[in-house]
Amino acid sequence: MLRIAVQSKGRLFEETMALLQEADIKISSSKRILLVQASNFPIEVLFLRDDDIPQSVASGIADLGIVGENEFVERNEDAEIVRRLGFSKCRLSLAIPKDVDYPGLSWFEGRKIATSYPGILKAFMDKNGIKTDIHVITGSVEIAPGISLADAIFDIVSSGSTLVSNRLKEVEVVMRSEALLIGNKHLSDEKKAILDELLFRIEAVKAAEDKKYVLMNAPTDKLKDIIDVLPGMKSPTVMPLAQEGWSSVHTVLDQKCFWEIIGKLKALGAEGILVLPIEKMIL
Repeated sequence: MLRIAVQSKGRLFEETMALLQEADIKISSSKRILLVQASNFPIEVLFLRDDDIPQSVASGIADLGIVGENEFVERNEDAEIVRRLGFSKCRLSLAIPKDVDYPGLSWFEGRKIATSYPGILKAFMDKNGIKTDIHVITGSVEIAPGISLADAIFDIVSSGSTLVSNRLKEVEVVMRSEALLIGNKHLSDEKKAILDELLFRIEAVKAAEDKKYVLMNAPTDKLKDIIDVLPGMKSPTVMPLAQEGWSSVHTVLDQKCFWEIIGKLKALGAEGILVLPIEKMIL
């Protein structure tokens, strides 16, 4: 049995549970209990505060953890990054009152900065040779300048709306963060085997992200030109239709270049184009 520590609430919790569900790992999260076992996979989920997850994995209380990169770096615990998960993205930024002119990093020399991430902030300031007075706050960091507790803040920024509502502006991005799957460095062979199966499922889910399965009817005499346009995984599947001179073409397209390619296909005579979502993709 593999134990994985997960944030007990918030956006990271929701996206983690969605990932497990897409990987067909059934976890009941409706009951607010500390430890829940999956009904169809040898894994149990331990719900913790996000800042407790790195330590729980390093100490062996949990075998794995899904945590924001910002928390992992700040806590500096002896665990390893197993995989970057690509969701719950945010950035850690320095922000100052919006009416203040900002000439550059030198502005922070001797200033008081409120933050919940003193380790990351100190490392950044030391790297740039700037001495600051770091004031550690747990909670609503963004209110600190407004109540004269600090000259600036260093905090998580997602959309920036919280900064705007507190009359602050973002001036320096110090770190970009995303969800990480972290692991204890001393897993048994049995637990490593379960981890490999878990990673296999996660890879199948992630590989299908932003991908579309596309089917179309195409003139047989235009197949070479159409295939040249398609960036399929290896090559598209081509099957003859009952109507002579026409073929059915099946392929996988990336969402990023989807509309550009569809336009080219239509120009080459493709019609009856059907687009389907992909749930999982085994590479």
